[in-house]
Amino acid sequence: MTALVIRKAIEVDAPVSILWKILTDNEFIPQYMFGCLADSDWQPGSPLLWRGVADGMLYVKGHIVAIEPPHRLVYTVIDPNSGIADIPSNYLTMTCELKERNAHASVLEITQGDFSTVEDGEKRYRDSNDGDNSLLLGIKQLAEARVQRR
Repeated sequence: MTALVIRKAIEVDAPVSILWKILTDNEFIPQYMFGCLADSDWQPGSPLLWRGVADGMLYVKGHIVAIEPPHRLVYTVIDPNSGIADIPSNYLTMTCELKERNAHASVLEITQGDFSTVEDGEKRYRDSNDGDNSLLLGIKQLAEARVQRR
């Protein structure tokens, strides 16, 4: 079976340090993560729970796989409300890599998958592909706005 992986990148006019803050600080997370806060201590093996700010509902859950501030964050995800079996083989892995272009610009690369190995993978791929576009654009806008305020 062919791997089904989302790979996207966006250039951001902000240093890696600001991008990292946007990715990991609840001051910013709800503004790009569809109104959810991240509940985690950001340590490898620790849970990562995405809860709605307005309703407290758990929308996405997973675990931190690896964290290398301010350049790399890897975590797993599953929607606990989707009806998909909550077993390790149904979790997807999301990798966020931040690369410095120069002192004022960076690239955020995300990889998510492999959708071909999980239950309802094609639908999850389509849904995530659209959501990831919105997520990247939101992070870019927040980071660049933060630079302009400095």
